[in-house]
Amino acid sequence: MSLIIASQFEDSFNTELRGHPLRPTVIGATEDRPWEAATEADVLLVRPSPAWRESRQSVRPASWPGKLKWVYSGSVGVDVYPPWLLDAPLVSCGRGIASEEIADYVIAAIYAQAKNLDAARVTSPDAWQFTATGRVVGSTVGIVGFGSIGEAVARRTLALGARVTAVRRRKLPSAVDGVELLDDLTAVIASADHLVLALPSTPETRNLIDARLLAHARPTAHVVNIARGAVLDHNALIDALDGGRLAFATLDVTEPEPLPAGHPLWTHPLVRLTPHISSNYTVVRAHMYDRVAANLDRFARGLAPADIVDAATGY
Repeated sequence: MSLIIASQFEDSFNTELRGHPLRPTVIGATEDRPWEAATEADVLLVRPSPAWRESRQSVRPASWPGKLKWVYSGSVGVDVYPPWLLDAPLVSCGRGIASEEIADYVIAAIYAQAKNLDAARVTSPDAWQFTATGRVVGSTVGIVGFGSIGEAVARRTLALGARVTAVRRRKLPSAVDGVELLDDLTAVIASADHLVLALPSTPETRNLIDARLLAHARPTAHVVNIARGAVLDHNALIDALDGGRLAFATLDVTEPEPLPAGHPLWTHPLVRLTPHISSNYTVVRAHMYDRVAANLDRFARGLAPADIVDAATGY
């Protein structure tokens, strides 16, 4: 079949895509107006670039969705795009591609907080003395949002001898043996020594983790947000940290990104802030190509691609 693919991905990815057995025609989608490729392409590969972020409140272009039959987002969340992106006949996402990398980041954050080896480091004989460190074995990791990322975190956490509680919107059984799926979000928060936020960002989850919910947390709890900055009320987080109602926060995501200069989260002593690196996206590009290539095969056979985004829920 003759297929035109417009791509926002890097040249090396596009070169590999041209070698797919379907021999598609691969063209670049412009950085400033990538949606205009809809007038000539069958498939559009997108990433959460500044142009998409800045157009989230824009009116749908008259040319959209044009000739498009399928839009693939390299990111899992589609909240970074304008709502009209979902007006395309099919929209799928990179669900699960970076889950293992993100789970590794979460475990690293948990150990960094529990053991805090920097604080125990000694530099002279006079400082050589015992320093107690925290424990991961026997602790409880609470996971809010139990999709592919949450499951990857749970597998690692259970293997380390910790308890795992979790909550998800859909009432589905856990794919990971040993996880305690709870019906009540507050119960998960109250149980956690480390509270991992892995839920999608939608209008319903915006600032979901607010002062009311954080009031249920243990004062020794550590919050890890690898979801979206919008799901966590930053002001409520800062108040809880400053008031001794939370112990620490590791944030790989914020709202907005980056935060404005002078924002208190940049320099808060109880916050570890990283620049949205948990997905390790340059490393997982090979996995993304495999996923796109497999979905192209399905598309050519008249089948829907995997990991379709539900327009009703936004993920």
